[in-house]
Amino acid sequence: MSFRLIVLAASGLVAACAPAGGLRAPDGGVYAPAGVDARGQSVDGLIVGHRLMAAGQYELALDAYLRAASEQGLTVDTMSALGSANLKLGRLGQAERLLRQAVDKDETFAPAWNNLGVVLMEKGEFGEAERVFRIAYALDSGESADIRENLRLALAKIENPGYHDDNDSAFSLVRRGGGTYLLLSR
Repeated sequence: MSFRLIVLAASGLVAACAPAGGLRAPDGGVYAPAGVDARGQSVDGLIVGHRLMAAGQYELALDAYLRAASEQGLTVDTMSALGSANLKLGRLGQAERLLRQAVDKDETFAPAWNNLGVVLMEKGEFGEAERVFRIAYALDSGESADIRENLRLALAKIENPGYHDDNDSAFSLVRRGGGTYLLLSR
C-alpha cells in the first residue's frame, strides 16, 4: 500500500470519528488545526514564486505569482514574474505580452527588458532581441554578467544566423534582487 493511500485512509478514519460539525473546544467553539495562527501573515507570493522558479517548479511558481498579483496588483514585479514563469512553461505569446506590459509600466526595469529579450530570442526575432538586450544592458550599467552574455549571444546570432556553440541557447532570465534563472534550449 502506498504512503499516500495510507495517509488518505488514516485521515478518513479520523474524520469518521469526529463529531458532526467538527471537533468542539471545551467552551463550545470549534478547534482550529494545530500550528495555524489565524492572525499570521502569509509569505509574499513573489518570494515563494522566486523560490519555486529556482527549484524548477514553474507551474507552482506561476500560481504563487498569480496570488501575488491578486494581493499586490499588476506591478512591474508581478508582471515580469508572470512573464518569466510563462516563458519557462513555453507559453511565449503570454510571456511576451506580460513582459511588454512590464516594460511599458516601468521603462527602467532592466530584468523585464532582459527577460523580454530572452522571449524574442526563443521566437527567433534576433534583431529586436539584440535591441532589447542593449536597453537592459544600458539600464543595468553593464553590471549583470547574465545580461552581458545574453547580449553577446544575440549579437553572435545576428552576425551569423547559423551560429551555434554548446552554450548557444543558454539564455538567462533575471529577476529583481539579483537572482537568475537559466533558460536552456529545448
